[in-house]
Amino acid sequence: MTPAHQTQNLAELVCSNTFKSVEPAHAHGLLKAEMRLLGSIVLQAADEARIPGGSALAVDRVAFAAGVEARIRSHPNITLVREEVSELPSPGIVATGPLTSDALAGAIARRLGVQSLAFFDAIAPIVSADSLDYSRLFKASRYGKGGGDDYWNAPFTPSEYEAFVAALIAGEQYVPGHEFDKVPYFEGCLPVEEMAQRGVETLRFGPMKPIGLVDPKTGREPYAVMQLRQEDRAAQMWNFVGFQTRLKTGAQQRIFRTIPGLEQAEFLRFGSIHRNSYLNAPQALTPHLSAKDDPQLLFAGQLTGVEGYTESAATGIMAGINLARLLAGEVPLLPPATTMLGALYRYLRETEPARFQPMNANYGLMEPLPNPPRDKFKKKEALGQRAMQEMGVFAQQLGAVIPA
Repeated sequence: MTPAHQTQNLAELVCSNTFKSVEPAHAHGLLKAEMRLLGSIVLQAADEARIPGGSALAVDRVAFAAGVEARIRSHPNITLVREEVSELPSPGIVATGPLTSDALAGAIARRLGVQSLAFFDAIAPIVSADSLDYSRLFKASRYGKGGGDDYWNAPFTPSEYEAFVAALIAGEQYVPGHEFDKVPYFEGCLPVEEMAQRGVETLRFGPMKPIGLVDPKTGREPYAVMQLRQEDRAAQMWNFVGFQTRLKTGAQQRIFRTIPGLEQAEFLRFGSIHRNSYLNAPQALTPHLSAKDDPQLLFAGQLTGVEGYTESAATGIMAGINLARLLAGEVPLLPPATTMLGALYRYLRETEPARFQPMNANYGLMEPLPNPPRDKFKKKEALGQRAMQEMGVFAQQLGAVIPA
């Protein structure tokens, strides 16, 4: 077990319960579409466990983990062994997730000749649906996406917002151990109190932005808003959107209960902080993410320096494909940089090692269009269309089959 995990289930989601957008114009939506061409069983399990989440692929995390574990256990060629691994396997794939154990991290560092880097990742709180004051909340999805009303929204007046930001800044926080004091947070997953310290308007232009959310009581957008996303199929649990935190539990109760509608909130999970370890992939690994002295010792997932569930699962697909190819005497293959997955792999192999940081899927990674449209949406649409064509060709080259 690790400080972040709460069960022994395979594929337990320790942070958010969403795989982000499914829209083709969104980078994560495009990556999912590419993964489906490669037959992703992770997305199959996510589809079966899906719950309302607007344009996001949100899942009941218990049902999702059960779906993945059932597939693993029922596969005739897989034996599940539950014990700690402290040495590197070859041939094999190392995909140890957000908290690699000290013993295995030491083995990786000795083998690769580099120290694993680390950053802190923060988890958002979850509250009980029965404890919310719905008279102070309104239901809506940003710009009416998804079902149109997939989120509960807590509107803030200017004075409420300013008081909330001040409370976040003054809130008592857990202090990480001295060995990690100088390690920066990943910019895509900052604790809410860290964002508050960067300026009073930071949250209002970040996770608390009101754009596209109209309060039916006033007929206009509120000054600021905090969103709650459904956590389970029965809608009994709601997750704070973008509110990762390292506040102590007492401070979380006190401060988050000042949010309109959450005055009596029952916390089913408090926010917390944990360490993530990742490799300096461009320095330590080959283009197909193996040890430089052993092409059959591959790495996958967040350990490689990708950030996010979808990105991690996508590297897992390629690790499995390439290890199978290597064992069959074939060379490893990677998608072209005109695809989202191929662009991620290019980032992992070509970034200057001294400037390497974990990376989410985004359109900025992709090979530019020769004559891009001026309209940003049309540009993303064109990038997506090209990516799907290229990934289709790549999938055929691999012999991948889209699952029924």
